[in-house]
Amino acid sequence: MQLILMERVENLGELGDLVHVQAGYARNFLVPTGKAKMATPENIQEVETRRAELERMARERLDAATLRRQDLVDVRVTISAKAGTEGKLFGSIGTGEIADALAALSLPIEKREIRLPDGPLRSLGEHAVGVHLHTDIDAEIIVVVEGED
Repeated sequence: MQLILMERVENLGELGDLVHVQAGYARNFLVPTGKAKMATPENIQEVETRRAELERMARERLDAATLRRQDLVDVRVTISAKAGTEGKLFGSIGTGEIADALAALSLPIEKREIRLPDGPLRSLGEHAVGVHLHTDIDAEIIVVVEGED
């Protein structure tokens, strides 16, 4: 399926690029989220006429993400959880708990922005957790999981 990108999409292309993608990826993600439009002559013309405005909006999103990354430098979040004697948690710490702990520190991060490549945290100690703020901007925070008394 041929699409024209309305913004930069990671591993796909830049604003205004004509790309060929699978129909499901286009119908279920790119078009509904506004990241792309069908590559009709009218849509291509619209992107060309609005290019300056779209590039300005993309720069503003990038600048906002850069500022958010600066807020996350050297952030350590402590979360308490019940654990066994060997340091294993009775349950796990997921993206929701991490987002709630960051919100308590006045750092509004959404659950979908938190990256746990190895799955939820299941042990006590310090864990490096990635935060994906923008296509080009990632940050890392430290999550300290402590046992409850």
